[in-house]
Amino acid sequence: MSKFLQLLLISYFSLLPCLQASADAIVRNQSMFSSTIAEFYVEDTQIIVKFEVGYNDLIAFQNLLPNEIYKDMALGNKPLKERVELFFKQDFPLHADGKPLQGYVTKMQPTDRIKRDEITGEPLPGIEGEKETVIAIELTFPMKDKPKKLTLFTIQKSTPPIGFVAYHKKVAVNDFRYLSNGYQLSLNWDDPWYSSFKTRHLRRQYYSPMSGFIYIEPYEVRKEIILRPKDLEYWTDLGLKDSETISVEQQAAIKQKVAEFLKNEFPVVIDGQAVKGQLERVNFLQRSLNRSIVVDNQELDVNAAMLGLIYTFPTNGLPQKVIMDWSLWNEKITEIPAAAVDQAGPFQSLLQPDWRKLEWNNYLKNPKIPTLIEVVRPPAQYLVIVFWCFMILFILSFLFQIYSFNKKSGIYTQTLVALLSITFLSGSVYSYHLRSFDQKIIEKLTADLLHNIYHAFDYREEEKIYDTLNKSVAGDLLTDIYLQTKRSLILAHQGGASAKVKSLELVSTDNLIRQDDGFTVHTIWNVFGSVGHWGHVHQRTNQYEANLSFRPLDGQWKLTSMEVIQEKRL
Repeated sequence: MSKFLQLLLISYFSLLPCLQASADAIVRNQSMFSSTIAEFYVEDTQIIVKFEVGYNDLIAFQNLLPNEIYKDMALGNKPLKERVELFFKQDFPLHADGKPLQGYVTKMQPTDRIKRDEITGEPLPGIEGEKETVIAIELTFPMKDKPKKLTLFTIQKSTPPIGFVAYHKKVAVNDFRYLSNGYQLSLNWDDPWYSSFKTRHLRRQYYSPMSGFIYIEPYEVRKEIILRPKDLEYWTDLGLKDSETISVEQQAAIKQKVAEFLKNEFPVVIDGQAVKGQLERVNFLQRSLNRSIVVDNQELDVNAAMLGLIYTFPTNGLPQKVIMDWSLWNEKITEIPAAAVDQAGPFQSLLQPDWRKLEWNNYLKNPKIPTLIEVVRPPAQYLVIVFWCFMILFILSFLFQIYSFNKKSGIYTQTLVALLSITFLSGSVYSYHLRSFDQKIIEKLTADLLHNIYHAFDYREEEKIYDTLNKSVAGDLLTDIYLQTKRSLILAHQGGASAKVKSLELVSTDNLIRQDDGFTVHTIWNVFGSVGHWGHVHQRTNQYEANLSFRPLDGQWKLTSMEVIQEKRL
């Protein structure tokens, strides 16, 4: 489209609010990558439809174009007012309970296309990249009553599909989909969470107000429950009746009430024994298709607000069988999406009142149980004495060989003294070799000690972590290493969830400095970790650069100093 047409569109913007006509509903579903996107916002007194229209699709909206542009595109001479009426009657009707709604245009102007998440279609603010200019069109449909059903239609003149998503009072009714003609949206005005499209494939993935997960890992089982506080009010009063929002001041009390109510719900049995878990965290969540993040210090819409609870159960190694029994059911809560997650991945289930137990059995053929690496032992201190003894004996034997040669001793005496000299020299060289390390040994020693330090955090009890760290870290450094490593494994926006290290890669070791019986080495290494959390698996890779010092203490190598130069997320 020419610059001239863009300027005409901008100038036309101020004329639009006064143009009005009757309407039906037509929406075509494209995807978040479609040239044209439509977002429907159903509110108490109006419906707002926001379009992002690619220039190539603008022909489908020709009846909204100003006369100058309409003529410039050789579309005819029909007056704008007639064309706007035609647009809402034929091009894009919207029906409420079978009757057409009147609509009008409130915005039409060029803008930059919104960058969207590749999976969810959610806007991604602040994302840099190549900009694409689109036409933003906003339509408003006033409503006197609250209809039970809306019927959506697609743009009749639109050749490409239109991607769409619909919201009822801030609750997303569907995930991004391609829209088709005649989609029916049933509106639940008492609780918009239960508004839904008649077409099943438009049901959003997270349609259920509750879901449950169990994560089975070596040394720990976790139970995670995600639920909507508004639904939990069926069983316990959370003070949300007639509320539209959950204020920041209310949230702490609601967390406490929910945790207290659920302490005996969803019981867990591990290897035939009922266990009591420890509540680790309670967080309000913002949930999408590819992530769930903790939200703090912000007011929440009561209809969309979700709460996540995490319970931990320490175990000895990897259990053989874990069962969670879902215990909350009513006329709305009739099926619960659930999953058991182990090293092989998630195993999805759909729990129902007559199939209420989420069960996991250990079918892993070669489970990975984190173990510590046997680190090469430091050379014994007596080798220092042996080295100097051999050196002294070599010097004495060498001097005696000179003396015996001058005295013209027999050949046998000279030969014997020469052999002793060679033996003593070999012994001194060998004992020195035992005390020194080449580059490969230092690299392996560094990698093995780092491996053992990170895998100490496979345990959950602080005492066990400290005991394991003590095998690789000097006492004065223990607390610093504990705090620094624990901090580096925490996932941002996950309420304190901690990743487990899956592997470690030593990138480089250089600038070796030998110090008496120890050494310092400049090291760069990558740490690969992951954690199953809120129904998703989060991957994390960090790179570290530091000067590491090692010394033999208590008969084993230990980290005695760590000067971190740089830490970055890859």
